[in-house]
Amino acid sequence: MTDQSPASAGRASAFPPVPTTKVLAIARLLAPLTPEQRKTILSEEVPDTVRLFLAGKIDQWWSQQNGNGPVFLMNVTSVAEALALLSALPLGQNGLMEFDFLELGPLRPLHLLLSQGWAKEG
Repeated sequence: MTDQSPASAGRASAFPPVPTTKVLAIARLLAPLTPEQRKTILSEEVPDTVRLFLAGKIDQWWSQQNGNGPVFLMNVTSVAEALALLSALPLGQNGLMEFDFLELGPLRPLHLLLSQGWAKEG
């Protein structure tokens, strides 16, 4: 797991902080799945992932073109919550997949609009 958030990188910003509203989770298969693993593990992984989507925890999902696994845009407010949800999936439980995480929030430079009085026009 890699936390690549601006806070963890120690970057200072001229803008006030914003809350984490989503987490981008980028999967990494640790080894290619065998045909047997595809059959047994994915038969559980797919329905469990759909349950996370239906529960509103996964907002969007994609497949990496390199075949290394999925990418999830998650409706969670911390990497810890994303990690807990994804680690509970069969690929995570079997130590076959890890994730890199990016915390996302509202676009911070939009604070400029407020400081220039644009927010009250209209």
